[in-house]
Amino acid sequence: MSKLVLNTEFSDLKLAARGKVRDIYDLGDTLLLVTTDRISAFDVIMDEGIPDKGYVLNQISIFWFRMMESIIPNHIISTDVNDYPQICRKYSAELEGRSMLVKKARPLAAECIVRGYLSGSGWKDYKSSGAVCGIKLPTGLLESDKLPEPIFTPSTKAELGSHDENISFDEMVTLCGKELAEQVRDTTIQIYTKARDYADTKGIIIADTKFEYGLFEGKLIIIDECLTPDSSRFWQKDLYKPGGAQPSFDKQFLRDYLETLDWGKTAPAPPLPDEIVRKTGEKYMEALVKLTGKPSE
Repeated sequence: MSKLVLNTEFSDLKLAARGKVRDIYDLGDTLLLVTTDRISAFDVIMDEGIPDKGYVLNQISIFWFRMMESIIPNHIISTDVNDYPQICRKYSAELEGRSMLVKKARPLAAECIVRGYLSGSGWKDYKSSGAVCGIKLPTGLLESDKLPEPIFTPSTKAELGSHDENISFDEMVTLCGKELAEQVRDTTIQIYTKARDYADTKGIIIADTKFEYGLFEGKLIIIDECLTPDSSRFWQKDLYKPGGAQPSFDKQFLRDYLETLDWGKTAPAPPLPDEIVRKTGEKYMEALVKLTGKPSE
């Protein structure tokens, strides 16, 4: 097992941002993304990390980014530490396997969510309104039912510690312009469909996922992460049964544990038992092995 990385402290690099999971360093013309072992739930970062989680997320993102290059370019310049600027080399041990050197894109002001199944906030929305983010759906659907077609439901990008808010497609048009919003919507559904069909052959149902896009040299590219257990719901295909929540390979396991506690879903986070940390890590690693064929380390 690799050393747990909760925070990186690269003193001679410029820390541009520290998100829920990623530390981002500004290298001038490029960015260095480091995926840590931090984990958040309900927009609160837990005190404990999940061993190897950063490695798993980084490797899954790389796998999908490369698979989707026929649909849209991505932000990766290199994932090989030997290709990074010289100033990064002294941090090789922490960067190996969990980092990428990326293009400096201008992020769009919305997160791009696609739903193929009825779950999470989408299920709550449907129960109260018969629609998800204003998109009317057939009556009589059960929790976790497959939708007739994947639907695009963008949201705002909240500051760290705040909650994203769902917005309509028309609101996204206001934010990004009609042509770009339509390109993002169509690309999102195209990526999801390709990933869903591939994952199905590996015994995983991708119920929903979210992407981030940016503009680089005037063209749309996909950035941040891609189809990871942090940004998606991954369900076990052989145990899938509509009508309730599903066994998963993502942090839903952690969320389910937290729901049993008397905790207000605000900081500070409750302590996590060793067993919950271990089992969460096993689910992340299992997703990597199933999707990419990489051996468990």
